[in-house]
Amino acid sequence: MLYNEEITRKIIGAAQEVHRELGFGFLEAVYGNALYKELTSRGIKCECQKPIDVFYKGEAVGHYIPDMIVEDEVIVELKAIVDLRPEHEWQLVNYLTACNKKIGLLINFGHSVQVKRKIFTENKRYNGMEKIKNPC
Repeated sequence: MLYNEEITRKIIGAAQEVHRELGFGFLEAVYGNALYKELTSRGIKCECQKPIDVFYKGEAVGHYIPDMIVEDEVIVELKAIVDLRPEHEWQLVNYLTACNKKIGLLINFGHSVQVKRKIFTENKRYNGMEKIKNPC
């Protein structure tokens, strides 16, 4: 079982519903607002644009403002582009590392919904396809 699979599956399902309803071609902010409404209507706690401290060697050195934080655990970064690029994934992994968060979703509202799931634990970075033996 993947770490936090249940909540990430709910977020992905909500994103797919938003895309079914809106289709392709809107700005990222439109999809973000719709996803917020969809998640909260499903009883899922979601905060938009909430600043998170960025740490360097244990000390806060600045702030990062994610598109969303879901259930105080999952960083969600949204895109509304034709296709994701590797640097979008690197950016999410860096956010997870710097903010001491364990899981992130990169969701693109392109021609179809694209999702990249990233996990960060114990100074190791994982792509979303690997299973984790000890997620704590």
